[in-house]
Amino acid sequence: MAYEPESFDLFSSDNDIEKPDESTIRKIIEAVLFTAGEPVGYSKLAEAAGISEEEAKKAAEEMAPTYIDRGIRLLCFDDGAQLCSAGEFAAQVKKALGITKTLTLSRSALEVLAIIAYNQPATRTYVEQVRGIDSGYSINQLVSRGMVEIRGRLDAPGKPNLYGTTEMFLRLFGIDSLDELPPLEVIK
Repeated sequence: MAYEPESFDLFSSDNDIEKPDESTIRKIIEAVLFTAGEPVGYSKLAEAAGISEEEAKKAAEEMAPTYIDRGIRLLCFDDGAQLCSAGEFAAQVKKALGITKTLTLSRSALEVLAIIAYNQPATRTYVEQVRGIDSGYSINQLVSRGMVEIRGRLDAPGKPNLYGTTEMFLRLFGIDSLDELPPLEVIK
């Protein structure tokens, strides 16, 4: 009788893999986010750590406050997280890395961005009514820079585009959600 080695499945189910402890899960998430350099979805973090998507999101959100007094920040978004440098050290980072190009927005683009951020989804017509001037160029500039995106169309004659801010907007302003925008002051 010929010898037959025990067969085993190299691709066993996740049920056969021991779930990592909390410390290891955090280290895995940190390593993935550090390496990525851009937002990583909770589904990918969960896959890497061998946990559920909800557990990955919870772990990232619990980790975020530990980065407050450091040179990096952990930003948590609705569908993913990202490690980035702390904004207060932008000048030093640029100097060390020889970065001379900066993202600048005109006053009109900043006005449009603020209107969209606080009133999204917003149509171009709405933005122009608030500003009192044509804003098509500024909206197109913000869309091309990835700070604003089309979120759909308004169910009205002409079906105008509805604009909203993107994750890039949140990242550039160093906030996790629109709830962190400063309150609007009413001018009397």
